[in-house]
Amino acid sequence: MSTSADVKKSKDVQHGPIHYPLWFGGSASCFAASVTHPLDLLKVRLQTQHHGDKKTLSQMLVHVLRNDGVKGLYRGLSASLLRQLTYSTTRFGVYEELKEVFTTGVQQPSFPALIAMASTSGFLGGIAGNPADIMNVRMQNDAGLPPAERHNYKHAIDGLVRMVREEGFASLFRGVWPNSTRAVLMTASQLASYDIFKKELLQRTSMGDNLYTHFTASFMAGFVATTVCSPVDVIKTRVMSSKSSESLFALMRTITAAEGFGWMFKGWVPSFIRLGPHTIATFMFLEQHKTIWRRWHGYES
Repeated sequence: MSTSADVKKSKDVQHGPIHYPLWFGGSASCFAASVTHPLDLLKVRLQTQHHGDKKTLSQMLVHVLRNDGVKGLYRGLSASLLRQLTYSTTRFGVYEELKEVFTTGVQQPSFPALIAMASTSGFLGGIAGNPADIMNVRMQNDAGLPPAERHNYKHAIDGLVRMVREEGFASLFRGVWPNSTRAVLMTASQLASYDIFKKELLQRTSMGDNLYTHFTASFMAGFVATTVCSPVDVIKTRVMSSKSSESLFALMRTITAAEGFGWMFKGWVPSFIRLGPHTIATFMFLEQHKTIWRRWHGYES
């Protein structure tokens, strides 16, 4: 038999569509980036090392610790956070808005529709986050360069100001096309696949909408995203870290001639070791953002 308190409690629970703040994706990504930044740094250093001086992930870790200490693993963190605040806030925000627009009370967007939405939001996010992405790559790669070639930016904002002053405003969008292409692939393979994996797990298994499901779906999404984005990720890193004006296709021909087609998956393991935990952390933080929001606004008792 229900009591008056139970009745009041049930009345306090709101119903209907929930509109989450646009900044949730950027906030969750910043939390995730703070955890996985050392892995991202090792990935960049592996992708930009000279062909004749190849180090494994463990060797690169030892090299960074020996030369720069633990602090060296967090080189460029300010740029990484700025990148998430621009790139991830845009792509998550646009994606969630598009999903709301095309979701009805009886039907959810299909998988192709989700891919189209994610691709659009990823493209816009890639453009918005390009300046911070350049800072992220340069600051992480700085210690691996000869002293005369280092940029020595104090932090991300200092780097942006110096880039505009020394290289012109257009330098902020160096590599914007490979970066936007990567952002399209990343967002489509990460966000859309997470939604699909989560939906299938909830429908085809006994798993509930909880941390175990979020972890499993985000782990699989991280695997898909790493594999799909690896070739473009390598090219993007090479273009952004280079001072050469060589065209994108000329750079690809040069790399292929020197390293074969294996360059496409160079750094895949550190990429997955970084992107897997980052994807897991991002979606788990995002789901917690949403849970707290629902409880705060009375959508859950």
